[in-house]
Amino acid sequence: MRFRFWIIIAAALFAAGIWAGLAVHQADPSILASLFSEQASALGSIGSWLGEFGVLTLIFIYLKNAIALVVSFMLSPILCLVPVLALVFNSALISYVGAAVVQEKSLGYLLAGVLPHGIFELPALIIGEAAALSFGVAAMISLFSRGRGDYLRESFRRDFRYLVVALVLLVPAAIIETFVTPIFIT
Repeated sequence: MRFRFWIIIAAALFAAGIWAGLAVHQADPSILASLFSEQASALGSIGSWLGEFGVLTLIFIYLKNAIALVVSFMLSPILCLVPVLALVFNSALISYVGAAVVQEKSLGYLLAGVLPHGIFELPALIIGEAAALSFGVAAMISLFSRGRGDYLRESFRRDFRYLVVALVLLVPAAIIETFVTPIFIT
């Protein structure tokens, strides 16, 4: 299948997650708040410590995102669960938090906090997870089909290249998130 197909699938899963996050926020804003309170406080303490060291923050943000994409790619042959969950979970979290930020601050504040680095990070997420989905499906097909080893190798080569593109896109995203986004939201 063409890679464009996997981009569409990844974007559709991302859109479904956005819808789910908004629906959950609309139904009961406290549902996800309690679920993520511990993670948010842990990230907040890490962020406050790293905030003093711009380069360390940059490295932390890049590695966190890059490791997530690589792990998703490596685990994708297990029924594509990790890439699907990563797309839906991340987009649901973005929309849920986004809805809360718009209620507390403004749409402009949300856009200032997301758009500068999101221009690179969201395409990186979709491209990286599309590569993971494509590779995961190819691995599953090769398990049940004779003579599909060549198909799996070809798919791995192609999809790994797209994963590298996603990892490269995460570099400017991390730089902007570290040094530019804080200027816009203060």
